[in-house]
Amino acid sequence: MVQDSHVEAIGGILADPARPLKERFRALFTLRNLGGTSAITAIAHCFNDPSALLKHELAYCLGQMGDTEAIPILVDVLKDEKQEPMVRHEAGEALGAIGDPSVLDILRKYSSDPVVEVAETCQLAVGRIEWLQNKTANDDKVTGTKFLSVDPAPPSTETDIDKLKSRLLDESLSLFDRYCAMFALRNANTKESAKALVAGFKCSSALFRHEIGYVLGQMSNDCVVEDLAEVVRNKNENEMVRHEAAEALGAIASDSALVVLKEYLGDSARVVRESCEVALDMSEYEHSGQFQYADSLVKLQEQEKVAS
Repeated sequence: MVQDSHVEAIGGILADPARPLKERFRALFTLRNLGGTSAITAIAHCFNDPSALLKHELAYCLGQMGDTEAIPILVDVLKDEKQEPMVRHEAGEALGAIGDPSVLDILRKYSSDPVVEVAETCQLAVGRIEWLQNKTANDDKVTGTKFLSVDPAPPSTETDIDKLKSRLLDESLSLFDRYCAMFALRNANTKESAKALVAGFKCSSALFRHEIGYVLGQMSNDCVVEDLAEVVRNKNENEMVRHEAAEALGAIASDSALVVLKEYLGDSARVVRESCEVALDMSEYEHSGQFQYADSLVKLQEQEKVAS
């Protein structure tokens, strides 16, 4: 049992703008892993931070925690038109990840939001909750995967890579159906499926392209490093997409990936340069042999032992 004082201390690290962003991210993921009311409260207190990257990650973590206590917080963020689109989008996605039908009305309302990334996210979230309401035991067998994230859509039952790629790129299909193809390609987790996903970077939806970057990071196949680097380098690309490509490079953590991240630490877009900073820390963790990335509690306990 983790003491409330420890949760509060970790929340203090998360909320401290004077601390390096990478340290605050590790605190956030520690809170996500701990869960509970105190952790949710600590995360919620940071939605007034000037970093859109951090706030979007706050919403992501609340969704991944799957706790209905976070619903009112996420609804407020979704409604707040002063929040950056990537933050509102992540709040909508998090509501879908929690999967409680009580949010269907609010998600349907914002499915026609003037910010297209927010609207598309809410449409996906509605699709996921409706799928949850209708899924069977067989669906659970299909969705079993080594990837531990709660995804915006279940993987397709199709296994043929060419057919999945065709569905992925078919913009006449619903976004939900195309996401199902996307997650099936991720779960295949081969060089062929990674290259099929890369083709999605040419699709029209920025939300879709950003999710392509996310799943490529989960797969961590170094065959797509140059493809991701091309996205990061493209100053005309949506910042949300560039940020996700940068974090994917950090997950892959190859030498060539690190070169790109270091090159864009000074990018003019704040969300991109912050993503490169966090991604470099992630890659350092991948190479370090450390037991866990979310290490704030361990460090806190070590400090207390030294002090005593």
